Amino acid sequence: MQAVNRKFLKRALLCVGGLAAMSSALTVHAQSAPQGEISIPDDVKIFGNDNPNMRRATAVVNGDVITGTDVDQRLALIVAANQGKIDEEELKRLRLQVLRNLIDETLQIQEAKAADVSVDEAEINQSYARVAQQNFGQNTSAMDAYLKRVGSSADSLKRQIRGELSWQRLLQRNVQPFINVSDDEVNDVLARLKAAKGTDEYRLGEIYLAASPEARDQVYQNATQIVQQLKGGGSFVAYARQYSQASTASVGGDLGWVRLAQLPTELQAVARDMESGQLVGPIEVPGGFDILYLIDKRQVLTADPRDAVLALKQISLPFPKGVSEAEAGKRAEAFQTAMKAAKGCGDVDGVAKGLGAQVVTNDQVKARDLPAQIQNSILQLSPGETLPPFGSLEDGVRILMLCGRDDPQTESGPSFEQLQAQLEDDRVNKRAQTYLRDLRRDAVIEYN
Repeated sequence: MQAVNRKFLKRALLCVGGLAAMSSALTVHAQSAPQGEISIPDDVKIFGNDNPNMRRATAVVNGDVITGTDVDQRLALIVAANQGKIDEEELKRLRLQVLRNLIDETLQIQEAKAADVSVDEAEINQSYARVAQQNFGQNTSAMDAYLKRVGSSADSLKRQIRGELSWQRLLQRNVQPFINVSDDEVNDVLARLKAAKGTDEYRLGEIYLAASPEARDQVYQNATQIVQQLKGGGSFVAYARQYSQASTASVGGDLGWVRLAQLPTELQAVARDMESGQLVGPIEVPGGFDILYLIDKRQVLTADPRDAVLALKQISLPFPKGVSEAEAGKRAEAFQTAMKAAKGCGDVDGVAKGLGAQVVTNDQVKARDLPAQIQNSILQLSPGETLPPFGSLEDGVRILMLCGRDDPQTESGPSFEQLQAQLEDDRVNKRAQTYLRDLRRDAVIEYN
């Protein structure tokens, strides 16, 4: 799974160069016939139904059947990620996109099988268990129950895992060995990285939709609808996995940490002005449209104060049942006054005990893992100082006291080996998109 989880800059547009430059030892499909100019008159006349496949829900891909149930169960994951807030028109579009994704997934699994690349069931089950733990904080039984409850299934998610692992393993064997990155290239990037010390670096999520000139307007409308769904509370990671046509789709659209110079020109000005948590798009780029989400921002090779490791004590005092908001405010104010009598963290337990409050200690809290609205405030505290009280009528009142702080060391940047792996990964993913394009071109697909 290491190759699946690496989060490097993986811009893999569908219009990248073909596989002809690769070694003849690669197991790929035969080259297509010479390309000619496609001629479409301006006054197109459609004979018959102008959209015959619009509502066809199933397909047979090189003999393998994709059923309506397959589509429904994969679609259910997207609906669940959006708390069911998807209108009927959007659902129709989602269903077609899911079908296209399943076709690509089927082609990837078929190609891996034809090349004698296999993935053991045990490995799929391990990945499934890891997804359950990381995304749901649950064991696999709870995950199974959740998927069934939302209308999906464990088999559907495991099939997606199989497709991703099969494709990655195929690329590792048939593409990666033929990718070369010279020492001079790596050293040049390292030099530019050091020269950029102190400049801003961005951790971005992307959803990329490819668009041919004739499909531009339709793809733009699709991208706009995705943005609306995301702004309405949709999961960016879920939408990226299902919609994005960049290779970062397998990691939820995460581009990793990048600098503006590494982005296409069209995205540089947009990213520069974004704030953490902001969503922007659709943005037209060569070959299609991008939707960007700024996950975080930092400075190159500069220590980020938010990476400081804090030692904290949380003092909690519950409210009586049925307390009014006014009474809760008075109790919180009295609690804060009483806690000021504590002379640092060594004394806080005794004071809290006298008030009937509970103390929880944690000395491994990263500042960046705290809610955004208190990160800067807590970094301004000295040991023994506290933040203002916070809480709710149900949870009671709480106060955080800073007991210590280990500041981060200055970032040294990626090593030669790490950067070389990133550059290789980028090239592999560009070849992967062309590989998949060739599989689509040669596939026999029957729609039912």
